[in-house]
Amino acid sequence: MGGEDRSGADGRRRAPGELENGVLAVLWAADGPLTAAQVNERLPGDLAYTTVLTILSRLLEKGLVTRCKAGRGYTFAPARDEATHTAGQMRSLLEHGSDREAVLSRFVNELSADDERLLQRLLGEDQGP
Repeated sequence: MGGEDRSGADGRRRAPGELENGVLAVLWAADGPLTAAQVNERLPGDLAYTTVLTILSRLLEKGLVTRCKAGRGYTFAPARDEATHTAGQMRSLLEHGSDREAVLSRFVNELSADDERLLQRLLGEDQGP
């Protein structure tokens, strides 16, 4: 039976989105656009080339990567940087929660001391004179 290998290098079942996140991480770490074969080479484990192509196609449909013709194939690049992508995910999670104040409060309470200081500094920069 064909299809994607849904188990990781350690044999455990992958969480939903884990392969997509892995491909995005490879693209963010690259110095420029990559072919599907180059992405596959840089991913841990032993994924089939067709699996990587499927993941890249899904990411393209979601608008998370761009594709450019390169010779007889294509290269892929992230549509936005990692910080922008992660901030968007955080905002989406916050918007879908039923109690925004509780979610924000819990998030802030679970920050490390360094992250809390960073957040306070960033919020202070937005305040202005």
